[in-house]
Amino acid sequence: MNREDFLAGFQEQFDDTDASQINFETKYKDLDEWSSMMALIVIAFVDENYSISLTGDDFKNTSTVEDLYQLVSK
Repeated sequence: MNREDFLAGFQEQFDDTDASQINFETKYKDLDEWSSMMALIVIAFVDENYSISLTGDDFKNTSTVEDLYQLVSK
């Protein structure tokens, strides 16, 4: 899995947030656009592209985009 591809894909899921505001240090739950719907969209993105099923606990146990990347790349 390519680190930059993951970040670009994650950024693409957000319609109203400029991609430049999202990097690996971003606390994704602090983004104005973050919601339960965005969580579902990210779950679908990860499942479709990496065949990994994220759970609610995965979101509870992560806070940054880097945390999610590390979880998916395991």
